[in-house]
Amino acid sequence: MFQLSFKLLLAVIFAGPIYAHEFWISPVEFQVDAGSPIAAHFRVGQGFKGGSHSYLSRYTARHELHQAGRVLKMSAREGDRPAMQHPGLEDGLAILVHETTNSTLTYREFDKFVNFIKHKDFEGLPEAHLARGLPEVGFVESYRRFAKSLISVGGGTGQDRQVGLEIEIVALYNPYIANLSEGMAVQVFLNGTPRADVQVEVFSRHAGTKEPALIQLYRTDALGIARFPVISGREYMVDNVALRPVEPASADDPVWHSLWANLTFAVPEN
Repeated sequence: MFQLSFKLLLAVIFAGPIYAHEFWISPVEFQVDAGSPIAAHFRVGQGFKGGSHSYLSRYTARHELHQAGRVLKMSAREGDRPAMQHPGLEDGLAILVHETTNSTLTYREFDKFVNFIKHKDFEGLPEAHLARGLPEVGFVESYRRFAKSLISVGGGTGQDRQVGLEIEIVALYNPYIANLSEGMAVQVFLNGTPRADVQVEVFSRHAGTKEPALIQLYRTDALGIARFPVISGREYMVDNVALRPVEPASADDPVWHSLWANLTFAVPEN
């Protein structure tokens, strides 16, 4: 097991506004029997609280279920809610995967962009924005979401792995069977390369509740690994965001592109 040498930056229950909306996969049940149906919602919101969104093919780039090295395409229908459904799997760890297509937003207030980049701890901003001669209002950001969720089927044996997302969070321990007394570890990748020294945001709450989430900030080490303590009986969401400059071809084109990685899982009761 690793040594708990993680860097805790902040631990606080958020009561005020957060300057970003997460997208995550929210299973109806994190643990199911072998052969039992699997269902999971898409949620968009703040502080691990958000409404359910339907499956829509025009916003979907990848929609998959992975188990034991196999990739199972989800036979989704337009408007499905829960958005991810499968009739049942054999024993083992299941990895739900969803990648959206690009969407855009236009900043009407520069403070919102500044608050976003501060919250996500992007270095060199907003100075780099101003140095490019970009306007403080009316500029466009494109964004894309890359979400995963771990579900225990039956005994839940197996291991999370890279599935080829542009930005991706991989659980280094199986939360359903591993001894997590010394904590959990995740590794962040961008284009298959570990992301060193970047912020990872961890949300948690008691499983099956709507209580306010505990939100903690950590940093990855030189290998892109972030380590954090976990508590049995809680569900977790891990988030990491990358921001890239984009050279616009016209005035209406994006000048920034953000990539959002997300991973959800639960830690069973002892």
